[in-house]
Amino acid sequence: MFVNTPQQLAEKKLLLLYILNEIEGALTNSQITQFVLENDMMNYFMLQQFLAELKESGFVHEGEGGHIQLFSITEKGRNTLNYFINRIPQHQKLEINNLIAFKKESFLGGTEIKADYTQLKDATFAIKLMIIENNVPIVNLKLNVSSQQRAKEICENWRKDAVGIYGKIMEML
Repeated sequence: MFVNTPQQLAEKKLLLLYILNEIEGALTNSQITQFVLENDMMNYFMLQQFLAELKESGFVHEGEGGHIQLFSITEKGRNTLNYFINRIPQHQKLEINNLIAFKKESFLGGTEIKADYTQLKDATFAIKLMIIENNVPIVNLKLNVSSQQRAKEICENWRKDAVGIYGKIMEML
């Protein structure tokens, strides 16, 4: 569990990026901590340091949903992970994939991302975007657009990175 070399430190950060990428959603700090500690991947202090460094470097986004901090991988983080994916041993990726498959429903069970659209009478489309945490709506955003293609794109983008988009909106406000 002890990490000494810069290469080992980088591999642990890649491991965190891999976990966030494979989850395909946002996780709370406690969910990440529980997953990493239960599976003896690194200690608590290392994990918190690495999350902070990944966030500071723009590889991980920390979005705020009500009073809950949600972490998700950014496009920059995904690109970096794809570039260095071979540095994570295959057996470790397989183990993580199996653990995630087992835990994914419980991780994402408390967080729901919704994106739907309907056509209105005047050939416009009403879009409804939501983030729901433990049955409490954190974000409820309604938009109107003039084309079905644009409505589909917006819904798809929301499903891919709702937490990141919400974080950007909050920064602008």
